[in-house]
Amino acid sequence: SLSAEQEAPNPPSPLRDPGLTEARAFPQPEAAGGMFVARSIAADHKDLIHDVSFDFHGRRMATCSSDQSVKVWDKGESGEWHCTASWKTHSGSVWRVTWAHPEFGQVLASCSFDRTAAVWEEIVGESNDKLRGQSHWVKRTTLVDSRTSVTDVKFAPKHMGLVLATCSADGVVRIYEAPDVMNLSQWSLQHEISCKLNCSCISWNPSSSRSHPPMIAVGSDDSSTNVGGKVQVYEYNENTRKYAKAETLITVTDPVHDIAFAPNLGRSFHILAVANKDVRIFTLKPLRKELSGSGGPTKFEIQTVAQFENHNSQVWRVSWNITGTVLASSGDDGCVRLWKANYMDNWKCTGILKGDGSPVNNALLQQPLGIVNSSSVFGSSSSQNTVNGTSSGGRKP
Repeated sequence: SLSAEQEAPNPPSPLRDPGLTEARAFPQPEAAGGMFVARSIAADHKDLIHDVSFDFHGRRMATCSSDQSVKVWDKGESGEWHCTASWKTHSGSVWRVTWAHPEFGQVLASCSFDRTAAVWEEIVGESNDKLRGQSHWVKRTTLVDSRTSVTDVKFAPKHMGLVLATCSADGVVRIYEAPDVMNLSQWSLQHEISCKLNCSCISWNPSSSRSHPPMIAVGSDDSSTNVGGKVQVYEYNENTRKYAKAETLITVTDPVHDIAFAPNLGRSFHILAVANKDVRIFTLKPLRKELSGSGGPTKFEIQTVAQFENHNSQVWRVSWNITGTVLASSGDDGCVRLWKANYMDNWKCTGILKGDGSPVNNALLQQPLGIVNSSSVFGSSSSQNTVNGTSSGGRKP
């Protein structure tokens, strides 16, 4: 851990030119089998980019950096990305940035080494002719409960209302709610979950099924190898009105950098991707209440359905497409890799993109793909969506 941020600058990431600030977007192929076309974006950040986040529609993008700023990008009619806002957000490295659902307006949240998270809203000027039609971002609140670096921030699924979760290096997940969605300056701390291990990443289960209570997964980048269970899953209990630990993934013993529940379009079970020294995909199948016991959190049958070591390095990000059928991962090998389950429900690599956006020889797709358990259950997969949030690089103290 660091006593001061400047004592140990973040190492350069092989996904970008060292010390520079380039982002790359990979538009969706026009047809099945089509190639991804890389579009380089001169982001003009003054230090490493730690996160890239697309909005709900994929037409806006936010980036954040150790230069303490957030930038917002809009996609033009020609497909080019234009920076429409850039501002200093924190007094330390900004680790993550995320969008709220557009039904709550144009709202961002960011979190930082400076021990805070912040909520930002875009305002379209109406007060006078000079500002009319122009937009700018306004800080609505600063969340200051953490005593250590705030390492991740995520808005809950919209059916839960305007709810925001943060996690910190102090091992606490905090869940906030804006009781009045028209007043984003008022947020109340609803829950504090002590995870016992320093937290690096969180993911809400996006399922809106009434049979699935609110659920959040937490990853830890604790470096001690004798501590197992670096992924914990918490579920909301309607009776106690608190979050309780439902499961610990005891097989995950290496530091976790990212975690992502797959979108759920009617499945009875959950799919969770984990990024550490490899890519892992788990299924969590709820056991019947009479088997798991009444009153307590749901118990799950947990299976590792895929484990891929193809990056041969630390994996920094995992991100699902909108249907939860294609997973993208990025690692220190400088590649983005796409994973998909075939008709036999076996997970396979379906594409590799180098950091410069060029595709990798198809022969590499035929490499052994690590450990695959064919018990994964998937229906037919849809076409690939845009690859989201594939930034990488060593970061957090």
